[in-house]
Order: sequence, then structure tokens, then C-alpha cells
Amino acid sequence: MTSTDTTAGVRADADAPIVLDPFVGDLDGESARLRAAGPLARVELPGGVRVWAVTRHAEARKLLTDPRLVKDIEVWGAWRRGEIPADWPLIGLVNPGRSMLTVDGEDHRRMRALVAQALTPRRVERMRERISELTRGLLDGLAATAADGAGGTGPAGGPVVDLKAAFAYPLPMYVISDLMGIDPADHPRLKVLFDKFFSTQTPPHEVVATLGELARMMGEVVAARRAEPGDDLTSALIQASENGDHLTDEEIVSTLQLMVAAGHETTISLIVNAVVNLSTHPDQLELVRSGEQSWDAVVEETLRWSTPTSHVLIRFATEDVAVGDKVLPGGEALIVSYAAIGRDEEQHGPTAGDFDITRSPNRHIAFGHGPHVCPGAALSRLEAGVALPALYERFPALTLAVPASELRNKPVVTQNDLFDLPVRLG
Repeated sequence: MTSTDTTAGVRADADAPIVLDPFVGDLDGESARLRAAGPLARVELPGGVRVWAVTRHAEARKLLTDPRLVKDIEVWGAWRRGEIPADWPLIGLVNPGRSMLTVDGEDHRRMRALVAQALTPRRVERMRERISELTRGLLDGLAATAADGAGGTGPAGGPVVDLKAAFAYPLPMYVISDLMGIDPADHPRLKVLFDKFFSTQTPPHEVVATLGELARMMGEVVAARRAEPGDDLTSALIQASENGDHLTDEEIVSTLQLMVAAGHETTISLIVNAVVNLSTHPDQLELVRSGEQSWDAVVEETLRWSTPTSHVLIRFATEDVAVGDKVLPGGEALIVSYAAIGRDEEQHGPTAGDFDITRSPNRHIAFGHGPHVCPGAALSRLEAGVALPALYERFPALTLAVPASELRNKPVVTQNDLFDLPVRLG
């Protein structure tokens, strides 16, 4: 089949897709191939589902504000034709229920406004002391581990701990639980469920069961907060509904699940990736230790260079949309490949491939752009901005316990997420 010329560009339906590795064995190499394919690339998601990806900064900004790209899954031709099975591993990320993630226009503005009323900049700043308190407690636990050697001994001597499990995971999970009114006793089960929720390797028979259990647990949180309201976002959403904003229980449950999923996964990866970046770029670590550069600069460059969210699923074209010299056909699905976009030389210049905390300006879109920009971006930045300096102040000799080349990503195509982060605290 040959490509068909249109007035808007080349309709590239015949492009051979770039198959996204479900095991994420080489995210950097894969991202480079996506950029090389141009601003619009044909890709294949795990499970053989073919969609399109935007891979460049400028084009992504345009598409993220284009009203012809919508969240309504009924626009997706493959979905209407029954080609997307109910047990597809990524179905929970594409069709998770009615929430801010899946609606557009007035419905989206209504839901987002309610979240924004509760997640104000003032409220986020008020959480600083709680984040600092949680950070100190977790660092005390790490210090105790280092003192008794409980983390195990690495080949070069000294205790080795999994910094992700002991620090980068629990901190944002406690913070988002505080924010949403979730009992910390639920954390172990939620970890198991969200691991399955994001993974490309969840067995088909477990996909629907996982989604059902998550919805049930979130429903129980809503019921508990309805019976006993607190100073949390879930109670605020319930209160708004009761005051006439007409949020349904499904909308509250789905919004809660969305906020918990995004609210902890992104920050985990942000903290982990920052530690890896500083460990493998000692010159950059020295710049921030000396005070020449700020920890905010570390956070922003980590967001750009090793963005926590590698690909965001999914938008649908209501009609043909020109992207560069190609056309995204109407009825097709589009993902936003932030891992590729973050190192776009057309936006960040010839040094886009370098980790450089002195980069200025550093205008990235790691938290999205347009109406669906991440509402928790300020909170994630705050958590990392508190956690990282505290970690390096307590453990200035912190180093990786294995070569960076031995670190492995989890089988999650949407997150830049390591299995673990073994370090020596020094």
C-alpha cells in the first residue's frame, strides 16, 4: 500500500510501527528511535495494539490543546470495532472509569475545578512540614539500617539498602494517603494492585480482577469518608457533590483512584531517577552541594532528562489532524511520548541528550500541557524538593551499589520505573 497525499500532509497509514518493548529494556534507545521517526510515529503497544505517538515538544504542545483530540474512548475506531479486549493489560489506563482523565469540555472543567478547590497552592505548601516529618522518619530508619548492616553487604563492603523500597516509595504513598484520606494499613495491598495495574505482564485473567478490587477499595475509602469526613480531598469531593455539583459516586471513586495512582508513581520515579542521575554525574552533584545550583534545578532537569512518565495514554482524533508532514487519521489513538519529547533537540538544543542542571531556560512539559496538565505537579515537586536535599544531607557519601547499567526498568511502558535502587549509604 502506498501513502496517500492530502492537503494537510502525508497520510502515513502504511508506516511500519515502532514496537514498544513491554519490558522497557532500553528506554533511551527506544526514545531516540521515536524522535528519529519524526514528530508523529506509528507505534505498537503491548498486546499488538497499534496507535500513534507524538515525539516532539512543539507538536505535543499543539496537540495537547487541540480540541480535535479528545478523551472519549467511543471515538476510537479500534474500540468500536471490538478490537481492544477487556483483559488488555493497559485497559485500566485507557478506560479507567469516568474521571478527569476520561472526559473533556465542561465535564472536565467541572471535575478539575473541584479538585483544584481542594488542592490549592496554599494547601500544598501547608503539607511541607508533614512531608519533612515523614522524610525525617524514613531517613532515621535508613540510618538504623546502615548502623546494624541489616540491608546486606555489597561486594565493596558496607550495608546495601533498596532506596526505592525504603524511602522513595513510602514517602509519596504516605503523602497521597494523607491527602486523600486513605488508611496506611491499606498500603501493602495497594502496592500489589498498582503494580499489576501498570504492568504489561499482568496475566489476562488478573486484569479485570485487579481493576475490580481497586474500585472496591476506593469505594470503601469514599464510604468511610462519607460516614466520617476529614480534612482530605476525598471528603472535599463528597462535600462538593452534596452541595449540588453533582459528582456521582463513580466519578468520585475514579478520581480518587486516578489521584492515588498518579500521585505516588510519578514522585517515586522522580526521586529514584534524580538519585541515579546525580550518582552517575558527580560533577552535577558537586554543583548542587556547593550551592552553585539549587535542588529545584535538579528536580527540573530530572523531569526533563529522565521524565517519570514515559508515555501517556491516550487521546483520540475526532477528524484528520496534521502533525508535521503527516496526518493523524480521524478515529485513531494518540499517545504522548514524554521520554522522547524531553530530549528533543529542536526544543533543548544540541545538548538535549546531556544531564545538565545549569540548563536555562529549562522549559519542559513533563507534567503535561493544556487542560489535562497534571493537577498534582506542585505536590510532586515539593516532595522531591524536600526529600532530595534531606537525603544527601544525612548521607553525603551515598553511592549506587551496582553499576547504573545493571539497573532494570519494570515492565511498565507508561512509567520510567526501576525495580529497585540498591545504594550504599556511606
